[in-house]
Amino acid sequence: MRLVIARCTVDYSGRLAAHLPEATRLIMVKADGTLSIHSDGNASKPLNWMIAPNVLEIHPDRWEVTNSRGEKLLITIAEVLDDVTHDLGLDPGLVKDGVESHLQELLAATPDALEDGLRLLRREYPTDIGPVDLLCSDINGVTVAIEVKRRGEIDGVEQLARYVERLEHDPRLAPVRAILAAQSITPQARVMAEARGIQAIEVDYEGLREAEDTELRLFDLR
Repeated sequence: MRLVIARCTVDYSGRLAAHLPEATRLIMVKADGTLSIHSDGNASKPLNWMIAPNVLEIHPDRWEVTNSRGEKLLITIAEVLDDVTHDLGLDPGLVKDGVESHLQELLAATPDALEDGLRLLRREYPTDIGPVDLLCSDINGVTVAIEVKRRGEIDGVEQLARYVERLEHDPRLAPVRAILAAQSITPQARVMAEARGIQAIEVDYEGLREAEDTELRLFDLR
């Protein structure tokens, strides 16, 4: 991972146009090529970003990032304050808490709790930016990517949108629908999900647990 602290301006063109005036910012470039730009006061959300795959051209006074969708990110460098690169090694992945992990397990066993006709294809389906919790097929044979959270927030929506974008590069899977499944979903996440074409579904975790317990008792031969 490369971390650059620089005074810079940022201009994005593509689906819309956006400009960030000159200020000191952190430019982060991950090993897969994903680039993001951060300020010191905007929590963890980047000010702008360009996910992989993309093309990064570095010049003494500017960085230009482009992709196959015609988007362009121009970072004009006024001064570089720091520039370091670290090899972070292999990431073991996110370890979910007990409730979230169990909820994923329950939905993998009964995906039709989210939608009639859903059929599980695989848990933890790999993409080059991380695994999709559940990859399913709906009643019409359309691929459905499902991200499972205990609490659905904007970050979960953004994460799922990135997964869908990667999955749709595979012609065997495209087109891909998306479902964010959580015990509770914030109003902001619902708005973002609707804007991204993602279905947001609140799941009755306790009800799924009771159904699981009942099934286990029915098959208990003791």
